[in-house]
Amino acid sequence: MHKTIRRRRASALTNYAKRLALVKSRLDRLVIRKTNRGIIAQVVRYSEDGDKVLAHVNSSALRQYKWEPKCNIPTAYLTGMLLAKQSKGKVTGKLVLDNGLYRPIKSGVIFAALRGCVDGGLEVPNSVEFDESRLSGKHIAEFAKNTDKAKPGHQFSSYEKSKFDVKNIESIFNEVKKNIKT
Repeated sequence: MHKTIRRRRASALTNYAKRLALVKSRLDRLVIRKTNRGIIAQVVRYSEDGDKVLAHVNSSALRQYKWEPKCNIPTAYLTGMLLAKQSKGKVTGKLVLDNGLYRPIKSGVIFAALRGCVDGGLEVPNSVEFDESRLSGKHIAEFAKNTDKAKPGHQFSSYEKSKFDVKNIESIFNEVKKNIKT
């Protein structure tokens, strides 16, 4: 007997067993997705008519805070904080993390966004320990100082085009974080 695979599972978009467990919890979901160009964070509520998005933030929204969004840990953290700020009044109670098909990596982008949401005031049960220096981008600044900038198309060339000083990423991060909190 042959069992037909659902279309979204066959195209590697949905893990139905995991989704069913999340829906059965009857909690709103904190959905965090990583793309090639940024981070997407949403608070989603299940409905029989289809999922309802209560709050949505894309990392490109950080441009208004003078932050150059890339797909890295500091950007994920700030995106989580911005989601927490925008969802105030719309979301009450606990949320459960929905990381989709991503494998949970302890110090990865998904958990950095989760930490930003928790620090911003959302209630998400977790036990994630994160090094503050990685959240603020110290590791990126140290790597940028040791990188050869003479090569064309080097790793930080897109930051230079937008006139974002990678070597001072920690101070810029702290300033943006303060602006999001206010």
